[in-house]
Amino acid sequence: MTGPRRVALALGSGGARGYAHIGAIQVLEERGFEIVGVAGSSMGALVGGLHAAGKLDDFTRWAISLTQLDVVRLLDLSVSAPGAIHAEKILQRVREMLGEIRIEDLPIPYTAVATDLAAGRSVWFQRGPVDAAIRASIAIPGVITPYVLNGRVLADGGVLDPLPMAPLVSVSADLTVGISLSAEDRDGRSLAPENVSADSRPVDEWVARFRRSAAQLRDLDIVRSVVGRFGAAHTDPDPSDEQDGQVIGDQTVVEGDAVAVPKFSRFAVMNRSLDVMQATLARYQLAAYPPDVHVRVPRNACRSLDFHRAAEMIELGRVLTGSALDDAGLVSPAAAAVSPADSDGRPT
Repeated sequence: MTGPRRVALALGSGGARGYAHIGAIQVLEERGFEIVGVAGSSMGALVGGLHAAGKLDDFTRWAISLTQLDVVRLLDLSVSAPGAIHAEKILQRVREMLGEIRIEDLPIPYTAVATDLAAGRSVWFQRGPVDAAIRASIAIPGVITPYVLNGRVLADGGVLDPLPMAPLVSVSADLTVGISLSAEDRDGRSLAPENVSADSRPVDEWVARFRRSAAQLRDLDIVRSVVGRFGAAHTDPDPSDEQDGQVIGDQTVVEGDAVAVPKFSRFAVMNRSLDVMQATLARYQLAAYPPDVHVRVPRNACRSLDFHRAAEMIELGRVLTGSALDDAGLVSPAAAAVSPADSDGRPT
């Protein structure tokens, strides 16, 4: 195969972990691959739309410059709306980068996936303003307010389609690449770069501010009581483990061992529930539309609202994408075109 290989790219949902999509795109282009189609859910729709419009470099420079305080200031907090954040300040900045551009005028096919809450089905945006498609796709349930368009109440595309492979079926490409953002780290270790600070917690700061303005968030004892009663003593049992114990439902309780019950904040309960649901949906969807190259970003690489950690997540995306391409035996076309020399210095 000569010349750049044509790639159809699916970008999954996962909040701030979606910065890894930027690193993935950088590596693909550096290796000489041509992205000829992109589909995205949530943060994947944001990054994919900016890339299709040729504005991803502008967004990357802005994202890397954000501090934790900048992120908190960009959150449009709401007490009464069906979502804690309006996200209009962030979207306004994105609109300034995009300008008045429509999906059908983009140089490559682009699909943003959202969820119609009333109809209970996915919605594909393949026409219309790019910024409106992005706004609909990033509406994380309970966090960012839904987007109302033509009588439809639209929410995050990751609710039903966390890794949108299906929209790429019609794209003429040599291979498909999927970037998912909710992979499980079986060892319980984060794969983020070592220089990531564990003390950086913009979500905690946001929750603290929101608690002061919303009285209804003060009933955390209810959450504690639910977790204390139903918290899993062994949250991810491995059927291959050989140990004695009682089985209660799907949980294995080992007698005589002191097991710490995991503690979840209100936001963590909601966030983890979405992660579990999306991971399960993704497995079924990947069985139907498996990508040629699958890049798995671990869900514990960073929190969903850690939007000040762009540089670290971009680097993580670069590392994981490079490894996935190497594992698949996909070198850059330029390197593949160079014939290796034998021990005598003659081409083989």
